[in-house]
Amino acid sequence: MQVAKSVNGSILWANMHLLFWLSIVPFATIWMGEHFESIPVAIYGGVQWAAGLAYFILTRALITHHGVDSVLAKAVGQDHKGLRSLFLYTAAIALAFFSPWLSAGLYVVVAVMWLIPDPRIEEKLIPGKQ
Repeated sequence: MQVAKSVNGSILWANMHLLFWLSIVPFATIWMGEHFESIPVAIYGGVQWAAGLAYFILTRALITHHGVDSVLAKAVGQDHKGLRSLFLYTAAIALAFFSPWLSAGLYVVVAVMWLIPDPRIEEKLIPGKQ
């Protein structure tokens, strides 16, 4: 029987960091919805980028805590999906100053990318599921 490790301070702070940025999403979304212009669209992307970075930091803190040989570390791997999201958000923020519509299109691409089920963790946790 494997004993679960307790949560440490860095994981709690990383989680609070993520929750902070997620709490700002509604305000950025409303502002962008009411004023579909370069600045609000870029700010929305900045909030999404910060939330994505906070998610990446949280996963790294969890992997550090549980070890590089843990099931979580093997499931997440290098987190290409998270890094790809940060790259697309960065591009969308810059693009917002030239075309808010194309920028919003990239935000939709990232959202769809995360809506598609990611089997990485399920494959590692459920035996015979590969």
